Amino acid sequence: MPGVLDGVRVLELGQVLAGPFAGAIFADLGAEVVKVERVDGGDDARRMGPAFRHGDALNFQVFNRGKQSVALDLKSGDGLAAFERLAAEADIFIHNLRPGVPKALGIDGPSLCARHPRLIYCEISAFGSAGPMALRPGYEPLIQAFSGLSSTNGGPDDPPLRAGASVCDQGTGMWAVIGALAMLHRRQGTGRGGILSASLLETALVWNGQKADAYVNEGRLPDRHRSGHPGFVPYEAFDTADAPLLICCGNDRLFTKLAAELGRPDWPADERFATNRARLAHKAALLAELEPLLRQRPRAEWTARLEAAGVPCAPIHTVPEALAHPQVQALGVLQAVPGEDFRLTALPFTIDGERPALHAGAPRLGQHNALHGIPDHHHQATQKETP
Repeated sequence: MPGVLDGVRVLELGQVLAGPFAGAIFADLGAEVVKVERVDGGDDARRMGPAFRHGDALNFQVFNRGKQSVALDLKSGDGLAAFERLAAEADIFIHNLRPGVPKALGIDGPSLCARHPRLIYCEISAFGSAGPMALRPGYEPLIQAFSGLSSTNGGPDDPPLRAGASVCDQGTGMWAVIGALAMLHRRQGTGRGGILSASLLETALVWNGQKADAYVNEGRLPDRHRSGHPGFVPYEAFDTADAPLLICCGNDRLFTKLAAELGRPDWPADERFATNRARLAHKAALLAELEPLLRQRPRAEWTARLEAAGVPCAPIHTVPEALAHPQVQALGVLQAVPGEDFRLTALPFTIDGERPALHAGAPRLGQHNALHGIPDHHHQATQKETP
């Protein structure tokens, strides 16, 4: 099946994560993605961890599958001329270069779009395109800390914690794709591209928007609940006899079912526990009675009983446990990479019942120079590093 973006050309000048993830999404959807890399070593992600395949780290494979690689020296006249030819052929250009670098190279949004009016120019930064910190670089944990996102993770007695996944980097790549596709649709009518600006900070603020909006509009600072919820009780993780289990009682009917399974049908008649608002006010008292009961039996038994009773619950899996589960297996999210001996996580949706396929592994540095009429001498200096 041809990709839904078959015929769309994307030029990526991405480093490490946010820009490359946007490019990987486009590649999985069938676009032709040409990744421009430095002649000397290429994308830093090639060395972001031990060598996995072809001298490159696994992280590089994850975020650069299905792309072409062109190695260019953008500080040389020949390199800039080659880049200009690639930009002239592209529908979408994505970069997450350090602020100030595009302008120094003459490939900032206004300059490049003036020369190529149909180009959709997507710039990704750390702190955004405006404000006193617009030119400051940044990384995932810095943005999680700066945005307030880290302050909402963990429990009341924990230090601020970063989210385990790179939610700002990958989220910004995702927003860049959404914005670029919207602009591609607009171009059908206007014939013109434009400039899209996205940033890790804006993404973090959106992920934290529910809590920020509560503070702005109601003056409520977010409580820290670890796995819990500010509006429901019980609605969090509990220890069983052998492993943790998450239980979500989102209404009083579900709480009544839980109480019955725990052998405490008296709870719903107790005025402290009869309604969710009452349970919120008396959470500590309820949990003091509930937690010892759950610790009496193993997780598998509680899971089976609660699921049969219709009480929403889930084991807190390790990564191996999650990947081995029949539900995850049935979704087929892990896909074999054509031409390689490993698997990667594919896109999290299907189109007409089919998940967008991984088309190839990540390219070797400068592998596609000749395909685009660029002399091999542009990347010969790196051949020993990426055999």
